[in-house]
Amino acid sequence: MATSNTSYPRLRAVDPRPVVHEGRPLILLRDPLQLTEHILLVPRQLAPVLALCDGTRENARALSLAFAFRFGVMIDERIIEQLLAALDEALLLDNDRFKEARKRALDEYRRSPFRPPALAGKAYPEDATDLRRMLEGFIEEMETAPQPLDGRGVISPHIDYARGGPVYARVWKTAEKSAREADLVVLLGTDHYGGDSSITLTRQNYATPFGVLPTARSVVDALAAALGEDRAFEGEFRHRSEHSIELAAVWLHYIRGERPVEMVPILCGSFARFIHADESPESDARINALLEVLEEKTAGRRVMIVAAADLAHVGPAFGGEAIDASAGEELKESDGELIEFMRAGDAAGFFGAIKRVEDRNNVCGVSPIYLALRMLAGVRGESVAYDRCPADPDLTSFVSVCGVVLG
Repeated sequence: MATSNTSYPRLRAVDPRPVVHEGRPLILLRDPLQLTEHILLVPRQLAPVLALCDGTRENARALSLAFAFRFGVMIDERIIEQLLAALDEALLLDNDRFKEARKRALDEYRRSPFRPPALAGKAYPEDATDLRRMLEGFIEEMETAPQPLDGRGVISPHIDYARGGPVYARVWKTAEKSAREADLVVLLGTDHYGGDSSITLTRQNYATPFGVLPTARSVVDALAAALGEDRAFEGEFRHRSEHSIELAAVWLHYIRGERPVEMVPILCGSFARFIHADESPESDARINALLEVLEEKTAGRRVMIVAAADLAHVGPAFGGEAIDASAGEELKESDGELIEFMRAGDAAGFFGAIKRVEDRNNVCGVSPIYLALRMLAGVRGESVAYDRCPADPDLTSFVSVCGVVLG
């Protein structure tokens, strides 16, 4: 019998990945919030059961009957009960147990003096000397030195350094002068697990292996007052493990000679409702309130706007067709159109190009790029780097990234 903790089970937003273990096709389920270290391996034939865990079916028996109705096959209730118990143990169900764990972790996050770098020791060295050596290496490997540009805005990748290092190096080296002179950085990062058109703030400082980048709390407070305190911080805990802001912040800190600078870190959720419905971000009240407050509170300061944003995610790794040479050229052409709108400082044109094709290339940075372009209000710039990074061992899936400096 299902316990109260697994009654009306609703699967949280998780990070599912198809894997093969000992010859068995499985689905690896991982918690993007990293509340626990639990990782589940679920037989792929149970994937439809996971999809049925939407909070509308009372227990394992109801799930078994729903599965039989849809697919004409019965699954033993005991197997489903075991699955639900494992999901509950891994905090992957949206229930009281998960909410209590999240609250404890959020309280701990807020009490800490800073947000520790989540990827240090994993995606890049934890030791500052080793990290400095890595970043210097990317700069030294550039075939030509970039032409320095005075840029109020930067479009930077948020892909891992192993694949995106050369693009990071070129864009941040190009914008070095502006980064060093800035006294405030508004850093807009993709919120990979955020809600539709969500804007998520934090008052927590961001740390890197080079030290602490303090958050401009007076600006955050003004934004929270305009957006509504509850909504602005509803998803704050995602700041703890989201990589987009962190990977750009490390480069920012490094390129400034490791000197700190005040930041306003903002996680930006999906623009799906604007892309797939007859709505526009230009008329969204919360987006306009965000931009108005930022303009008011940053007036008179040397502000740099950073969008930590990747471009396309295409191929089998992302549920699409394999990318061959022909498709690769089409991808480069599509990305080139978006980059031209970025160079022109044209937020409406950039978003229009995404909406026209219903984001068929799964552009990961739509919201931070759009918001950065709106904040920079038509400022023009230069494309300084572009790359298509492999996303599977067969070289049939790719993530594209770019570097743009807006003057």
